Amino acid sequence: MSLSRHFPSSFSPLHSLAFATCLLTGVSAQAEENASSNRWVSDSLNTYVRSGPTDGYRIVGTLVSGQKVTLLRTDGDYSQVRGENGSAVWIANRDLQDVPGQAERLPQLEQKVAELSAELEGINDTWKTRVQGMQETLDSRKTLIDELQTARSALDIELSQANSELRALQAQLGEENQQVLMRYMAYGGGIAGGGLLAGLILPTMLRVRRKRNDQWV
Repeated sequence: MSLSRHFPSSFSPLHSLAFATCLLTGVSAQAEENASSNRWVSDSLNTYVRSGPTDGYRIVGTLVSGQKVTLLRTDGDYSQVRGENGSAVWIANRDLQDVPGQAERLPQLEQKVAELSAELEGINDTWKTRVQGMQETLDSRKTLIDELQTARSALDIELSQANSELRALQAQLGEENQQVLMRYMAYGGGIAGGGLLAGLILPTMLRVRRKRNDQWV
C-alpha cells in the first residue's frame, strides 16, 4: 500500500515523517493485538523452565532470551508455554513479555524503516518536483512581466514623441490659420477700398461728362 495516497497536498516532509512514525506505531500495536497467544522470553536473561507451576517443581531446561513461545495457560505466578521443540513447560510470568524480543523485532523494524524511508524519499522527490515547477512558473511570469514593462516603456516614449509632434503641428496650424485670416482681411480690405474709391470717382466722372454734354448742346 502506498503511503503517498494518504498525505494531503498541504503536508510538508516533516508532517509526512510524523505521520509515518504514527503509522508504524499503529501497525506494531495491531500486530501485537493479533498475536495475543504468543509470548517471548524476556530479553534480560536466559531463564529456567520447570515441569510444574511452582518453584517446587524440578527444572527441566532453559529457554533462550527472546525466544518465541506459545502460551497454553496461566496458573498463579507461572504460565505453561510450548517452545519451538514442541515441549510444554512452565515459566515464571515475570520472565515473559508480550512483545517480540529485540533480535526478532530489529529486522522487522529495519525493514519498516527502509520502506518508510523509501516512501518519504518519494514524497520529497514529489515536493522537489513541485517546487521546481512552481519556480519555473514564477521565473516565466517574471520574464513576461519584464517584457511587458519594457514594451510599456517603449510605448510611453512613443506616446510622448507623438504628443510633442501633435503640439508642434497644432502650433504650425495655428500660425497658418492666422496667416490665412490676415490674407482674407487684406483681400477684403482691398475690395472695400476699391469699392469706396469707385464710389467716389464714378459720380465725379458722371458729373464731368454731363457738363460736357451740356456744353455741346
